[in-house]
Parts: sequence; C-alpha cells; structure tokens
Amino acid sequence: MQTVQPVQEQKANRVINTLALAIPIAVAVLLGVRQKVDLGDWTTYLPHINGIINSLTTILLLMGFYFIKQENVEAHKRTMLAAFTLGSLFLVSYVLYHLTNESTPFGGQGWVRPVYYFLLVSHIVLSVVVVWFVLRAVYYALSGQITRHKQTVKYAFPIWLYVSITGVIVYLMIKPYYLH
Repeated sequence: MQTVQPVQEQKANRVINTLALAIPIAVAVLLGVRQKVDLGDWTTYLPHINGIINSLTTILLLMGFYFIKQENVEAHKRTMLAAFTLGSLFLVSYVLYHLTNESTPFGGQGWVRPVYYFLLVSHIVLSVVVVWFVLRAVYYALSGQITRHKQTVKYAFPIWLYVSITGVIVYLMIKPYYLH
C-alpha cells in the first residue's frame, strides 16, 4: 500500500474540490448560452449516443461491483476506469449537444409528467453531487488508499448507479420528442 504525503494529499484535495465545483458551474454556464453554435446535423444524434453511454456505464458499474465482490481487483479496476472514462465522454457530449441544439421539451401528459420531472431533477442534482465522490474514489484507489476508497464508494457507487440508470430512463422518456 502506498502512503500519500500530506502535500500530495492537499494538492489532490484542491484539484478534486476545484473540479467538483468547476464542472457543474461550467455546464450550467454553457447551458445558459442562448446563441447556439452550428456544427451540423450530426449533433442532433448526441442524445442517442448519450443514452448508449449511460447504458454502458450502468453495465460497467454493475460489472465492477460484481468483480470486487469476487475479489477480482484487476477486473474491478479496469471496469471502473472504463466507467469513469465513459462518464467523462458523456459530459463532453452532453455539453456539446446543448451548445449546438435547443433543449427538447418533454411532451408527456398526465401522471407521467411529474414522474419524468422527478427523475430528471433528482438525476441532475445527484449528477452534480456524485462528481466529488467519484473523483475522490478514483483518487483513493489509484493512490493505494483502499480503506478510504471503500469508505467513499459506499456513497459514490449508489449515487453514480442511480444517476446512470435515471439518465437512461429520462432519455427513453423524452426520446419520442427529439426531432431525430
């Protein structure tokens, strides 16, 4: 097990805390941009790609959980880093879509409307919260601080899994209202 020096730990905490604040703020600012950038029609397919990314992330999270329960640390590490990579790719794709396209309004009526908005709002709020937990979990794992990693993933895993699953559900609920 590696030991992390206090100065390294302070730097890592600063980077994690900065990213955990900067990412949601940057996304909020970028989503508020009214003048959309025209990069072509291909960007209209990004929500569908994001649905696939969220689906794959869900599968990877469950596989990572399975692998660690089987004490297959190497497979766990690979699948969780793949999930982290997909999460990063999702973020870029999500921002790119919203910089280039207007938001799609949900057209559902009746009981499904409040269900959709509950899932959407809880998904958005927890997607902001989970960034800090995931960054810490990855840092602790890669720096060999396995006890702290385990303590962090008690919160990170269920939140990330919920965000990933609700991302797919919200996508499937709004999919009929996309133009493409």
